[in-house]
Amino acid sequence: MLRLPESGWQRNLLALMLGASGVLAFAPFNLFWLAPAVWMGWFLLLRAAPNPRAAALNGFCFGAGFFLAGTSWVYVSLSVFGGMPWWLAGTATLLFCATLALLPTLAGLVFKHWQPAEAWRQALWFGTLCFAADWLRGWLFTGFPWLALGYSQTPPSPLAGWAPLLGVYGLSLLIATLGAGLAHWRVGIPLLFGFAAAGWGLQQIEWTQPHGAPVSVALVQGNIPQDLKFRPEQYVRTLRSYHALIETHPAQLTVLPETAFPAFFDQLPPEYLESLRRLAQRQKGDLLFGVPTGEGRHYWNSAVSLGASPEQRYHKQHLVPFGEFIPPGFGWFLAMAQIPLSDFARGGTQQAPLALAGQQVAVNICYEDAFGEEIIAALPQATLLVNLSNTAWFGRSLAQPQHLQIAQMRALETGRPMLRATNTGMTAVLTAKGGIQAVLPPFTTAVLQAEVRGHRGLTPFARWGNGLALALGLAGLLAVSVRRKTK
Repeated sequence: MLRLPESGWQRNLLALMLGASGVLAFAPFNLFWLAPAVWMGWFLLLRAAPNPRAAALNGFCFGAGFFLAGTSWVYVSLSVFGGMPWWLAGTATLLFCATLALLPTLAGLVFKHWQPAEAWRQALWFGTLCFAADWLRGWLFTGFPWLALGYSQTPPSPLAGWAPLLGVYGLSLLIATLGAGLAHWRVGIPLLFGFAAAGWGLQQIEWTQPHGAPVSVALVQGNIPQDLKFRPEQYVRTLRSYHALIETHPAQLTVLPETAFPAFFDQLPPEYLESLRRLAQRQKGDLLFGVPTGEGRHYWNSAVSLGASPEQRYHKQHLVPFGEFIPPGFGWFLAMAQIPLSDFARGGTQQAPLALAGQQVAVNICYEDAFGEEIIAALPQATLLVNLSNTAWFGRSLAQPQHLQIAQMRALETGRPMLRATNTGMTAVLTAKGGIQAVLPPFTTAVLQAEVRGHRGLTPFARWGNGLALALGLAGLLAVSVRRKTK
């Protein structure tokens, strides 16, 4: 058995280091096999904690290390691009990560307070609590599901085969439980390999089927620096740059990033929009681009189409707190951060897919693709997922590869290809099985051209959402609680 440090501060330091190392299981490092081992280490620390208070502190240290290492890009966004003083940006980042660490804190407290005696129930109890922490984080205070444990198992992990059934939170439950099971390696290792083999088998199932003829696509990565994007002298250069990229890369479906044009749609020159429409119509196709739209006192973060199909719009519905809307009482934050267009209105929750280039396109903008149950609302009608993003706010950080991995999970859960058009990266075409068909290097001005086919049909996750994962979590809770009552 592993020998753990005896003093409390040493165990907390180990928990902090374990949490930080857990980020290596995610993109861009992609050491997916490391996740069960890291969560096994945290499980051992919780199990050996002398009391619930010590386990709670241990959970806080694990969560703090994990989120400080994994979401350090929040500081870049606030300080470098948001204009916030370094000391305030640093304080805000620390408070943000400390707040996120409260759920692992609660998980540690609850685990120790009701710790079962049997080893297999301990593992199941731990996995259920890790699942609950990830799931709660996905909707509390509008949700921040970034770095949910299940995201670590996108392809090439064999456990990715479970995603179309269980979704990302179900994978969190599976990985944490298997990781805890590794503490008893004679049982845990065969179980891990068994679930991995089953996951590989599930990957061979065609949950959805290709539909219609292949469509040529062009995903435009403008690479407009965030610190220049909203400067008046950059405006004309931005319009000319995107026009040239579209003109030299014809396709049936051309997609530009989120807020590609730093002006409201009705402020763009009419002759420029007409020229874009004609370029899209060359291939009897359509152009989809991100642009703010407004009506009266309200304005939206929108995607607008031009081309052979009638003009259509999608308004972003899941907004980022403090970045796209300001919660009541935090107006001072808006003044300090100096973030343009930071109080959008929400789009409707029942927006239909856009009919573009012969496809039914489910559009989502930036952060929205982190919410799997919201993405499946467009199914089964949608044949293709399209994400428009601008992660230039986060500089050269972990945010961009992490966001691409989130998109891979959405493709897996829905059985749909996903197109990602971003300003600075990572622009990519993802297959219906979550693989990366093609991707552009970040921070380059380029166009990614490919052919994709829409898909029809429903995965189990698309039918039931997180229902199956929640049922399994509830079953785990009952398995532990029923045993306690019979003692």
